[in-house]
Amino acid sequence: MLLILTSCKEKVSPKVSPIPKIEITEAGKIIPIDSSKISRIKDSSVIAFYSTNKNYTFWMLDAHRENIKALFNNLEQDGLFPKDFDLKKIQHSEENLTNLSNSELVDYDILLTENLSRYIQKVSKGNLNPNKLYDNWDLKENNINFKQLLLNFQKKDSFDYAVNSASQYHIVYKRLKTALKIINALPKYNFKNTEIKSKIVLNDTNEAIIEIKKKLIYWKDLKPMDSITAIYDDAMELALKKFQMRHGLGTDGVIGGGTVQALNFTKADRKKQIIANMERWRWYPREFEPEYIIINIPDYTLHVVKNADTIRTHRVIIGKPARKTPVLSSKLTHIIFNPTWTVPPTILKNDVVPAAAQNRNYFSSKNITIYDSNNRVVSAWDWNINRSRSYRYVQSPGATNSLGLVKIVFPNRFTVYLHDTNSRGFFDKDIRALSSGCIRVQNPFELTEYLLDDPEKWNAEKIDQAINTGKTSQQQIKKDVYIHILYWTAWSENGILQFRDDLYDLDMDLYKKLD
Repeated sequence: MLLILTSCKEKVSPKVSPIPKIEITEAGKIIPIDSSKISRIKDSSVIAFYSTNKNYTFWMLDAHRENIKALFNNLEQDGLFPKDFDLKKIQHSEENLTNLSNSELVDYDILLTENLSRYIQKVSKGNLNPNKLYDNWDLKENNINFKQLLLNFQKKDSFDYAVNSASQYHIVYKRLKTALKIINALPKYNFKNTEIKSKIVLNDTNEAIIEIKKKLIYWKDLKPMDSITAIYDDAMELALKKFQMRHGLGTDGVIGGGTVQALNFTKADRKKQIIANMERWRWYPREFEPEYIIINIPDYTLHVVKNADTIRTHRVIIGKPARKTPVLSSKLTHIIFNPTWTVPPTILKNDVVPAAAQNRNYFSSKNITIYDSNNRVVSAWDWNINRSRSYRYVQSPGATNSLGLVKIVFPNRFTVYLHDTNSRGFFDKDIRALSSGCIRVQNPFELTEYLLDDPEKWNAEKIDQAINTGKTSQQQIKKDVYIHILYWTAWSENGILQFRDDLYDLDMDLYKKLD
């Protein structure tokens, strides 16, 4: 009976997974993607994109594809280069869409996703690594979840949200994007270089004025006029001062070398400058802290930002081109009153040793004490110039100290800091690239009072008392205040283009590397 029952059992066929069917909707096709095609994808974000979509095509739905085509048609609005994308292949597939087989449609879908992933990486992180380009930059690489940014595009009715999420969203980056839009809308630029033999001032007559007026009209600093004369009149002076202000120049209304240099930048030059700055901002932090100091090196300004509002602004003096101020992010730690100053190697080599070689009294005139390797004081007359690097040189605290009366410290590998100065008149200069790398701050005691944030213990009067002792002392900064020393030379404000002199000659070199 057992044998009979066993032999009479029906044979059970193995289960076979149903073959996914192509779904044709009014909006287009939804096609399953064969595993062999998935295996050929090298981008892990793209693999995750299709895995989340159960390995079906996504872009063959008309509305989805229209969105992504519009994005690729406007890559230049993001300061990206169309040549970095497979636009010809995309265009060819789109033009022949109705003749493509299902397999070819799948390939086209993958091509779109791969290019979208490439877009996300470029627009969120940038094309280049600044720490490999510059030895005086120290930026922490942004931790970006590219997979999630790509998956955002699958959310219903969220294409614009996904695009915005991928981009750097600091206000300066948005203003750069606006600047690029403004400059792209300008007509063709067709002007010659302006040349002058001497400065031009109000009421002067000069043939160069005609071309300058045309340029001021082009850049919308001067209103269009029926006839243009060679006379420097009041309307032109007002326009020129506006131009000078937009370029960070002294607004004296005088047409001199700096103003002419700015006038000779073409539309193409400025566009390249904007694109280079957009790339730079993709390197900078995507998220800034609740409270931070941000310094724009070419603009000579320090801003204190709290909860996205600028609450303090200070003029600063930054490193001259030969001794550049580094680009970095850090956190403020403490403040030193009546700081001493240990002469750094570069200043020792280029300034101190040559001066002392001419006159040994240089050390006493600068209140510099010399110490040997055993920390013993060495007199200026026993100082051996041939062993100059073996000594330590310390300037005593006081009003003549190079750091002034206060020093604001934050950890960094360049040993730079914020500080007061014994040459406060330099803050009145328009061009303030005058230091050896550290940053001098105007009204540093006001900034100190703000940072210590203790009206009872550290008000202006108590700070003066600490300084008047003449003794070096240190006070911790208890609240979390970060610092970002950055570099950008272009942006827009209320729809008006702003440019600054590229002090360290970084813009055009970066653009060439991008192109």
